[in-house]
Amino acid sequence: MLGEDHSLVHDFPDLQDAIVRLSEADQKFALDNKYYQSIDKQIRVLELNNSPIDDLTMHQLKHERSELKDSLYRRLVKERH
Repeated sequence: MLGEDHSLVHDFPDLQDAIVRLSEADQKFALDNKYYQSIDKQIRVLELNNSPIDDLTMHQLKHERSELKDSLYRRLVKERH
């Protein structure tokens, strides 16, 4: 689906407390999460505007978002335990 919200809170509602805790206590996590959100928003805007960039660039953005999301998720799970 185009234009979907992939924010951490949206995709991992059960980890919301950990997201808030880490965002407040871990500057690296907070910066990575902010960057992740900016990439996610950029992709949503591009998708809703019929992707006015080439496919390779869109693929690279989505790959970067995916890698960062995986890293953030691993940190969240570790924080929760």
